[in-house]
Amino acid sequence: MAPTLAAPTVKVDRKWQLWINGKFEDGVSERQLFNPGNGKPLAKVAEAGPDQVEKAVKAARNAFDHGPWPRLTALERAQFLFKLADKIDENASELAEIETLNMGKPLRETQYDMADAANCFRYYAGLVTKPLGQTVDVPAPSVTSIVREPIGVCGQIIPWNYPLLMAAWKLAPALAAGNTCILKPSEYTPLSVIRLAEILAELELPEGVVNVVLGDGPKVGQPIAESILVDKIAFTGSVKTGKLIAAAALTNLKKVTLELGGKSPMVVFDDFNLDTAVDYALFAIYCNAGQVCSAGSRMIVHKSIHDQFIKKMIERSKKIKVGPGIEPDTEMGPLVSAQQLKRVLEYIEIGKSEGAKLEVGGDQPQGESLSGGFYVNPTIFSNVKPEMRIVQEEIFGQVVVVQKFDNEKEAIELANGTQFGLAGAVFTSDVSRAHRVVKAIKAGITWVNGYHNTYNECPWGGYKQSGWGRELGTYGLDAYTELKQININLDPQPVNWFQP
Repeated sequence: MAPTLAAPTVKVDRKWQLWINGKFEDGVSERQLFNPGNGKPLAKVAEAGPDQVEKAVKAARNAFDHGPWPRLTALERAQFLFKLADKIDENASELAEIETLNMGKPLRETQYDMADAANCFRYYAGLVTKPLGQTVDVPAPSVTSIVREPIGVCGQIIPWNYPLLMAAWKLAPALAAGNTCILKPSEYTPLSVIRLAEILAELELPEGVVNVVLGDGPKVGQPIAESILVDKIAFTGSVKTGKLIAAAALTNLKKVTLELGGKSPMVVFDDFNLDTAVDYALFAIYCNAGQVCSAGSRMIVHKSIHDQFIKKMIERSKKIKVGPGIEPDTEMGPLVSAQQLKRVLEYIEIGKSEGAKLEVGGDQPQGESLSGGFYVNPTIFSNVKPEMRIVQEEIFGQVVVVQKFDNEKEAIELANGTQFGLAGAVFTSDVSRAHRVVKAIKAGITWVNGYHNTYNECPWGGYKQSGWGRELGTYGLDAYTELKQININLDPQPVNWFQP
C-alpha cells in the first residue's frame, strides 16, 4: 500500500484537458472544481462542446472500423492491459492523492481503490486469452462454432464516488474484448481519469481507442447515448438518469448496461454477536461517507436487540474521526460537493418532518480543520415506517435508518420493501436461516455475516430498479461482446429443395 500523506504533494492546479483521438485539447469552456475537504477552489478542467463530443464519437468509430486495436490478438491486447496495470501501480500514490483531493474520501480508501483498479485490468487481461467460444456437434458435412466478437463503439458514463475504479470497471472488459470507448467521468471528479488518459498516452494506445470527454450529463452524456455511431452505452448512476440514458439508447437500439441506485438492507438476527454486527453496520453505511451504491443504508434489527444495537451504534459513530481525506488519521471524509451536502441535509430534515427519531448526528461537525468543507456527522434515524422517504429513497450519504422486526417473514418483507435490489446482507449464527433469508432477499449482491467485499471475479449489478445487466466477472466481458454463430459446409452440393 502507498504511504499515508499528511499534506498534498501533487500539483492539481494545472491544465486538465480533453483527450480525443490520441491528442489532448482544450474545451469550449472550463469548470471550476472545489476541494470537498475545505470548499476552496482546487482546479479548472476543460469541458467539451457539441462538436468535440461528435469528434470523440467519430474518432472511436474510425478506430474500431479501421484501426489496429480490434484486429490485435487477444494476447496483444492483454499485454497492453498488463502494462497499464503496472503503470497504475507505479503511480498509485499520485493517483490516490489526486482522487482524495478531488472526491474527498480518505487516502486509505483511495489507496485501496488504486490497487483494485490495477487488478481489474489484470483480471480482464488474463480472462480474454482464455477460451471464450464453443463448437457444436451438428450433422456432417457442416461444422458450427459460436464466437464472441467486440460490440464496437462503447459510450461509458461513470459516477463521482469511485472515479478511477469505475473507469477501470468499464474500460478493462471493453478494451480486452477489442472495443473502442468514449469515457465521460463525472463533472465533479474528472481528475484521476484525466491522469489515467495521460498514462494511456504514455503507453501509446492507438489513436481513438479511448477518448475522454468532460462535461455534464445533458451536454456530453446525452449526445453520446443518442449517437447512432455508438453501439453500446454503459452507465453507473441514479435511477432517474439511467432511465433517460435507456430512452436515448433507443435511437439505434444500442446495447445498454445500467448500474443504478440502492437502498440496501442489513438484516441482523438476535443470535449473532452484537458488537460484531454493529462494527459491520458502521462499515456498511459510513464507508466513503455513505456515498456507495451498495451502502447498507437500512438496518433491519430483531426487536430483542434493537435498542442495544442503536445504543452501541451511537457510541461507536460518535468516535468516528471526521476530517479532510488528506489527513492521515481521518476515518470518514466529506461529501463530494456542496450540492451533495445540500441533498443530504435536506433528507435529514425530511426524516425529522416525517416523524422519525433522530438518534445521533444530523448536523455538521465544527472545527478549524473542517471549515468550509462538505461534512455531515454520522446520522442514525429510528422509529421509522416503511413508507417514509428516508426509508424508500437513496440518500447517498452518511444517513442510516434502523427498522425493527419480530420474525423472519417480517424481516424479509422489510428487506424487499423498496424499488431497489442492488445489495443486501444477513447476520445470523444459524446456517439454515442464513441460506433461507439471503436467497429470499431480492438483490444481485448479497453477503452473509459480512459487507462490502467486492471481487473482480464476481458479477456486480442488481434486481428491480437497481439496473440492467452486470459488470465484472465473466459476465462483464460478455456484456462487451456480440455472439455470432458460424456455419461452414465442408462439402457443398445442390440442395434440390426445388425441382431442377
